[in-house]
Amino acid sequence: MHLGHRLKWWIGYLQRRFKRNLSVEAEVDLLSYCAREWKGETPHAKLMRKAYEELFWRRHIKCVRQVRRDNYDALRSVLFQIFSRGLAFPSWMKEKDIVKLPEKLLFSQGCNWIQQYSFGPEKYTGSNVFGKLRKCVELLKTQWTEFSGIKDYHKRGSMCNILFSDALLECKLYEALKFIMLYQVTEVYEQMKTKKVIPSLFRLLFTRETSSDPLSFMMNHLNSVGDTCGLEQIDMFILGYSLEVKIKVFRLFKFNSRDFEVCYPEESLREWPEISLLTENDRHYHIPVF
Repeated sequence: MHLGHRLKWWIGYLQRRFKRNLSVEAEVDLLSYCAREWKGETPHAKLMRKAYEELFWRRHIKCVRQVRRDNYDALRSVLFQIFSRGLAFPSWMKEKDIVKLPEKLLFSQGCNWIQQYSFGPEKYTGSNVFGKLRKCVELLKTQWTEFSGIKDYHKRGSMCNILFSDALLECKLYEALKFIMLYQVTEVYEQMKTKKVIPSLFRLLFTRETSSDPLSFMMNHLNSVGDTCGLEQIDMFILGYSLEVKIKVFRLFKFNSRDFEVCYPEESLREWPEISLLTENDRHYHIPVF
């Protein structure tokens, strides 16, 4: 009897600990979540409640998955949906071995400045940046290949619960996504130098003083992601472009304005799959469930 009680206690303990470690929580009713989070009668609280009601009644969003609030949460929200839905690799990734991209930037394009790449809160300063980046990108390729090959929705969900409760693996995946973004910025920058037509979002990126070239983009913006800040709006454009997904974001604090619903990138191709996020402040993101 005593052994049975101890076993039951341990099972409960492990379940509670596993749940606490999940960086993407289970679905909860959207309006119940709203009522819990926005109880006051301030103008902002009333605005948020109206925004959530809009999502529930007119956009047919019934539930929400809360995402851990840190400086990776935009990347986490997007990657979780890619894996849980079993989406395929972007077309350009199918044509290239992405594991070799770190070396390609150095040896083929002479980007030795990539040795100043920063791995989020880890602040890695070792000499083997390429080896570390390669391992991150290799993990992304392996996990993406595995998830996209699983046809059973429930099995993908179970595997997501395991993956998105391992903080170390998660960080490596998000650093791989950051590098993929940097690679695309570098590729488009090289195209621009040869007078090729480039997407408008990159023209906007390169007109900023703080991101006039790939190095300044990395040093002034990308290196801070995961450490002191998350993705900015223009970074969301680059993320969507790099992964060939259309990221639709419901910006609840912009309710009743033209900026309530935005897409990154705006000029995405029709066949790109759509991923939806919601945000209350443009800093932290959650996953709406239709």
